[in-house]
Amino acid sequence: MQNYLIVVDMQTDFVDGALGTKEAVAIVPAVKNRIEEAFAAGEKVIFTRDTHQENYFETQEGRNLPVKHCIEGMDGWQIIPELQPYTDRAEAVINKPTFGSQVLGEYLAQENEKEPIGQITLIGLCTDICVISNAMLIKAFLPEVPIKAAAACCAGVTPESHDNALAAMKVCQIEVI
Repeated sequence: MQNYLIVVDMQTDFVDGALGTKEAVAIVPAVKNRIEEAFAAGEKVIFTRDTHQENYFETQEGRNLPVKHCIEGMDGWQIIPELQPYTDRAEAVINKPTFGSQVLGEYLAQENEKEPIGQITLIGLCTDICVISNAMLIKAFLPEVPIKAAAACCAGVTPESHDNALAAMKVCQIEVI
């Protein structure tokens, strides 16, 4: 069985850019260590990137969150420099136009058909938006695969919304570690 580590949206705009927080900056060393552990243990690592276009403000998300961020090709869209070297070793880097990635769910379902997945762990940003969205989406695609969220390797928009998202994931049978 193969295990996966999903590194959600560890991009400049979410760490110390347009939507960055001190909590996001604080998790970077733990995220880096968890990625290194994953490679050492033979886990497959997948990065996601929130990916918007110049017409962001014309989208539903842009109207509800009017802060231009993660515009494809711009500096804020890039995986943070501390983690950039790991993208070359990753199984995939998946650009996602919204919170949850259908492409990620389909990819993992196909991989599970080839070789059963033992577990999937999610880390990254933001716990209360993209981490929880992808955890729930993966759970829908692979209801029998154990899914985990590593709390110390995640940060939310606020500490309170981080905690709320972790509680919501627990209720949905996503193990918070």
